[in-house]
Amino acid sequence: MNSYKCIKDIAKVTNGKSDVKDALSYGKYPFYDRSTLIKRSNKYLFDSEAIIIAGEDSRQVFEPRHYIGKFDLHQRCYVIYDFMDGYSPKYLYYKLKTLTKHFANVCVGSTVPSLRLDHISEIKIEFPKNDIQQKIAIVLSDLDAKIELNTKINAELESMAKLLYDYWFVQYDFPDENGKPYKSSGGKMVYNEELNREIPEGWGATTVETILQKQKSVKKVQAKEYGIDGIIPIIDQSTRFICGYIDDESYMLKGKDDPIIVFGDHTRIFKYVNFDFARGADGTQILSSNTNKLPATLLYQILKMIDLSNYGYARHFKFLKETTIILPKENTATKYDSIVKLYWDKIRSKIVENRELSKLRDFLLPMLMNGQVRVR
Repeated sequence: MNSYKCIKDIAKVTNGKSDVKDALSYGKYPFYDRSTLIKRSNKYLFDSEAIIIAGEDSRQVFEPRHYIGKFDLHQRCYVIYDFMDGYSPKYLYYKLKTLTKHFANVCVGSTVPSLRLDHISEIKIEFPKNDIQQKIAIVLSDLDAKIELNTKINAELESMAKLLYDYWFVQYDFPDENGKPYKSSGGKMVYNEELNREIPEGWGATTVETILQKQKSVKKVQAKEYGIDGIIPIIDQSTRFICGYIDDESYMLKGKDDPIIVFGDHTRIFKYVNFDFARGADGTQILSSNTNKLPATLLYQILKMIDLSNYGYARHFKFLKETTIILPKENTATKYDSIVKLYWDKIRSKIVENRELSKLRDFLLPMLMNGQVRVR
């Protein structure tokens, strides 16, 4: 028989103690704060299997996160840990994923929606027998594990494209006419005044603006229109690669036929998009490469190397377009494109697969939790 328990009666619930100043670019331990990004820290406050929930969320989503091990935690985040025997942390994590609407309804504050500790600790949860908890958690965890594996594969594929770019267009060891690395084999280098450095003979320089194709006016999906369902993924300047979905095809851009680079005017984030998508809200710039001059796969890598940190938000895009970049010979650029396009095609297939796995997980989640679907 299932039993109902308040979370505070089956585990410890508290908040973190750390502040934004404790976050580091590199650190030994994960540092969870209110953002979706996981930062790093050189200290840890907890060493446990735990569920983490942001105490403030402007989106009013309050999505739980699950972690096992040592981690640091921001003071405006809550943690559930040190569970009693018979209560699965992973089961509770998935149960809380079904309660994000509840959190949105009970949160307080109009400027920054916030949760109080009791909004979490006092929730009554229905728990089936422990073996059922474990089985449900395994089914959902297996789907999440496959999604995570695909995400790691995509990161590795993108790293391979970047590594080849560095080898060919930074070290200039692209294959020469004899298949040998150009610069290492004595290929001729000439000084280029625009770039203020030596580059391979026959290569040139130009500005980013000359490479870009003029974009026709494109409708933007406003943030309030973002949904979790829909056939068209929405790409904006946020840290998430895909930030929502919509069904209205009047927003659709043909990224599959002509890959597009999305640039965050405020976040300085670049995204290479080789599938059909919709443009997100303000600050999201659409960059389409004139492939007769430079393939989008190569332009993407070049743009990511440009340092925009010294320019305010209002000047990011203007400075980007004015930046002088290298222009390799067409045959070298085309050869690079033909190789890395295979990587990006695989990345696209993994993104599509993850979407289907996520839909299956989200379909099963409430049904498993309310007993409509049983596990054996």
